[in-house]
Amino acid sequence: MQQAGLLAILSVLTLITLSNMRALRRLGEHPMPERLPPVSILVPARNEEGNIDACLRSLLAQQYPDYEIIALDDNSEDRTGAILAGLAAQYPRLTVVQGRPLPPGWLGKTWACHQLAERARGELLLFTDADTRHHPRALADAVAALQAEQADLLTAFPKQDTGSWAERLMVPAMIWTFFLFMPLRLAYRSPRPELSVTCGQFMLFRRSAYRAIGGHKVVRHEVAEDMMLGRRIKEHGLRWRVFDGCARVSCHMYRGLREALDGFGKNLFAGFRYNISAYVLGWLFAAVLVLEPLAVLALSLAGVPLAALSRGLAAASVAAMLLMVGISYPRFRFPAYLALFYPLTLVMCAVIAGYSLALALSGRSYWKGRQIGRPKIRWW
Repeated sequence: MQQAGLLAILSVLTLITLSNMRALRRLGEHPMPERLPPVSILVPARNEEGNIDACLRSLLAQQYPDYEIIALDDNSEDRTGAILAGLAAQYPRLTVVQGRPLPPGWLGKTWACHQLAERARGELLLFTDADTRHHPRALADAVAALQAEQADLLTAFPKQDTGSWAERLMVPAMIWTFFLFMPLRLAYRSPRPELSVTCGQFMLFRRSAYRAIGGHKVVRHEVAEDMMLGRRIKEHGLRWRVFDGCARVSCHMYRGLREALDGFGKNLFAGFRYNISAYVLGWLFAAVLVLEPLAVLALSLAGVPLAALSRGLAAASVAAMLLMVGISYPRFRFPAYLALFYPLTLVMCAVIAGYSLALALSGRSYWKGRQIGRPKIRWW
């Protein structure tokens, strides 16, 4: 009975995945509107000397008639400030702002984005990260999609570049799971804020909508501030849309195991709003869903007698899992062969989940040299 239940759940998730692959539009599919409103591109940067030059040069090359770029040096401890100053001297379109000291009650990124929004003059606001790279048509295509969809917030998932094996195993799973449990067709129709997913690497707001929800000030203490901004949009009855941005934007989030651990460790538990019971039960459910069919199949093939357990149902569950991962990874431009490693990916993600919980409980989470502190933990 349990095996049949697991297979039924995997079948539903497979259908959600297939539906999402069709519902998820790509940047570049919409025609250009008659009017292209002025845009402010806002880039927070702290200790980004390895990224900021390439990011801003890609933004300075945008094929768009009316836009400004504002980059904020968030009290960097490396050469970020010097690089920004050199670029600003070359390109009048670029304005560089020196970040003010971090006030109590704010996290570094939310404070930086708040300061950037204060300086912005555009009708549209594009928040993007310093580790992104942008195709020359990225901005124009995003604005065209925003206008055509009549959206108040357009977010796009970039192509995620990976280097080490740790990145290749972890990064694809974190992107894919958003869509596994988020039926987009339902999310677009439902007013429920929880039915949204927002990627802080690329968020294009109508300025009026950003102000209506309170901007970054209302999420100033949130680690997953991008997710919370998307939820605020829906709470206010505004229109949210998510896009596949892989052909227009790329990002190399983390470099190596250490950065991936710290980055995902900072965000995973935060994504559950620090709810321990939901977090633990969610990961236990994922472990049973993924690992039990594999264990049954492996023991059966090894000749171990398993009373009342079906090799056929286990094989069908494994096949469903491979299908889900196998069709979604290439969509986000990850190598299809990585789907074969999905059990190892789950184990690694579960380890990071435990690490994320431990960081939050101890208050020892750091990012970009700043301590995030101990969040308010909820048991239920």
